[in-house]
Amino acid sequence: MNTLEKAVNIQNEKIIKVMVVDDSAFMRFSITKHLNMTPNIQVMVTASDGREALELLKTYKPDVITLDVEMPRLDGLSTLKEIMAHYPCPVIMLSSLTKEGANETIRALTLGAVDFVAKPENKINISEVMNEVVSKIIKVVNAKVFSIPYKKPIEDSKKAADKIVRPLGSNDKILIIGSSTGGPRALNTLVPELNNIPAAVLIVQHMPVGFTHSLADRLDSISILKVKEAEPGDQLEVGKALLAPGGFHMVLDENKRISLNQNPTIHGVRPAIDVTMFSVVQHFGKSVVSVILTGMGVDGTSGSTLIKSSGGYVFAEAESSCVVYGMPRSVVESGSADKILPIHELAPAIMDFLNGII
Repeated sequence: MNTLEKAVNIQNEKIIKVMVVDDSAFMRFSITKHLNMTPNIQVMVTASDGREALELLKTYKPDVITLDVEMPRLDGLSTLKEIMAHYPCPVIMLSSLTKEGANETIRALTLGAVDFVAKPENKINISEVMNEVVSKIIKVVNAKVFSIPYKKPIEDSKKAADKIVRPLGSNDKILIIGSSTGGPRALNTLVPELNNIPAAVLIVQHMPVGFTHSLADRLDSISILKVKEAEPGDQLEVGKALLAPGGFHMVLDENKRISLNQNPTIHGVRPAIDVTMFSVVQHFGKSVVSVILTGMGVDGTSGSTLIKSSGGYVFAEAESSCVVYGMPRSVVESGSADKILPIHELAPAIMDFLNGII
């Protein structure tokens, strides 16, 4: 039995009701056909744009919505805001692989969408994409839904004055943040609060190629902390966060600089949080601090266990604020978590620890 079949069985025969919103008749047909062929999933209604979807939501109450990012009349982001405000349920965005599509997808994830699927560039890959849609519907059907206030980018003048980056000192810490499903929303809350952080920061978010650059830009635009997508040769610096690029594991080379590789996936993902943690602990030992945020699976547990046994410190997001309480639960159940807090309490606690207050 494969992973998808096991996930279906976990639903205990519950029928997952889905609304499909897409302006492409081909995509509506393809998604509907594929979902209706899947045990325990049924497309209850489709809509060709956001306005039609909102009208239908007055009558229908789906368990999950698949929502196109780019649509006429009412676009995906505007539709998502209305769904979160009036008809909250798990939403999976369908995004194009263009730069604009990636930017809009990241905004959607920070506004409350729980996950996304990249649309195929041609019809040849449609079956593979449909399998991903099915898998993610099953994963997010029980996800907690949060509507997040939109954070405006900070002014350019303030950025220039306050984004202070300095070389890593011998007494400085390395903060590794790991997240998966619901992660962009959590990062959108946490990262802007890490102002003047006395540590170098590494972020590993499970995300495919083409979207992490937009996520890094988004986080940088709303933070005093400097955030960028990691590149080979980047140095660890205090006041700067490096985000692992989609499709690459992020490690440190012998000179403690960033190295990227496409070694096999770990826990079915690349980048993997554990890979980064193992590498960083080898160089920095007890100076490493980890934060495991919302997400499905166990990635980050082995790494956090190593960090704790090496004398470092481990934070985990509490169940109350997680979209999916999987990765943090695994860390907590392993006995590795030193502090378990909801997302809005994590930043102050992290800053207190790094400043020697706790």
